[in-house]
Amino acid sequence: MSTTTIRLPDELKARVAAAAKQAGTTSHNFILEAIAEKAELAAQRAAFHAVADQRYAEFLESGMSIPWEEARAYLKGRIAGKAVKRPVARKLDR
Repeated sequence: MSTTTIRLPDELKARVAAAAKQAGTTSHNFILEAIAEKAELAAQRAAFHAVADQRYAEFLESGMSIPWEEARAYLKGRIAGKAVKRPVARKLDR
């Protein structure tokens, strides 16, 4: 395990200490968990953007899509527990 030094402003150091105490852990562990959480969020965001980019590329290639009104009605029906027919993608008129 390597060592990294970070300089914290006194006010932030005090906030971290208070939050760590409230969480029942040490400041060191609190900071490690915060860094791990932030790294995980960044990885999830990157994966989300990769999927969005891939889906957009597929849309540009195929031109197939579902109008928002149909998608919204379908989703609202599903949330309400209704048996709704899944909308079908098609080329949209422009």
